[in-house]
Amino acid sequence: MAKNDLITGSIWDEYSNQVIRRMDNPVYQGEITEEQAKEMGGKLIVADFGAESCGDAVRLYWCVEEGTDKILDSRFKSFGCGTAIASSDAMAELCIGKSVDEAVKITNIDVEKALRDHPDVPAVPPQKMHCSVMAYDVIKKAAATYKGVDMESFEEEFIVCECARVSLATLQEVIQINDLKTVEEITDYTKAGAFCKSCIKPGGHEEKEMYLVDILENTRKEMDHDRMKNAADASAAGESSFDKMTIVQRIKLIDSILDSDIRPMLMMDGGNMEIIDIKENIPHYDIYIRYLGACSGCASGDTGTLYAIESVLKQRVDENIRVLPI
Repeated sequence: MAKNDLITGSIWDEYSNQVIRRMDNPVYQGEITEEQAKEMGGKLIVADFGAESCGDAVRLYWCVEEGTDKILDSRFKSFGCGTAIASSDAMAELCIGKSVDEAVKITNIDVEKALRDHPDVPAVPPQKMHCSVMAYDVIKKAAATYKGVDMESFEEEFIVCECARVSLATLQEVIQINDLKTVEEITDYTKAGAFCKSCIKPGGHEEKEMYLVDILENTRKEMDHDRMKNAADASAAGESSFDKMTIVQRIKLIDSILDSDIRPMLMMDGGNMEIIDIKENIPHYDIYIRYLGACSGCASGDTGTLYAIESVLKQRVDENIRVLPI
């Protein structure tokens, strides 16, 4: 039966030649016996791991030199799809010559990159990326067996994206440092969600404890809260004047004052307002606003209401503030 009888040509084209070669003729498939390990002067380690999400299972054989913890040889047996076989073959090869501690640092991304024909072209379709996760997990299992510890001891952080091995702490840090606002930006920065996509939102092939959409929303809420609190605390304590604040801090501070002192009055009459921009025009700070709802056509918008807004902000924030409607 031809390959195109099993997989459409377009999908088959998404696999690298390296993957196809290892699917058909895996180099490191097989086992290591106790006798063979002794002949090499090492200890035999056998580890099994199964991936429930795709029904695959892999057994990893290591021959480890106990004096140096060096992996002298590595073999595997796999029950699963062709991608899992190719990934396991590449994983076994990557282990050879490394110490056990070095092998634990091999990730499924390392395995996938080892299968690429070109550094910038993925080796497998996104929906099959999760198959290489099993290779990462069975390494941990083998290392744990050798060291006599629990395999979870090698996992120091909570992993959100199994495909790219991206942790919760990394995601939160990247969102905060780069002020990310969309899941697409998170994927660009971290590769989380770029492969099987189960970690993006509920409904994927595998249920997750938390998803990127929720992490983004919660992290941005925390960021907004922290910015607001820092700006308000600094202003109240006189530790940081308005001119020392970032544009985001300025907008957050002014918006919080408008929420408490101005917007309730406007909303009673069916109106509202929004901050459009803040520009420095030394010695003034020009705050450009837009009236919304009923206020947008109110004659007092340029007189009484404007004066009230400006007076409150001068008193609460900085005496050099000017409010300009647009």
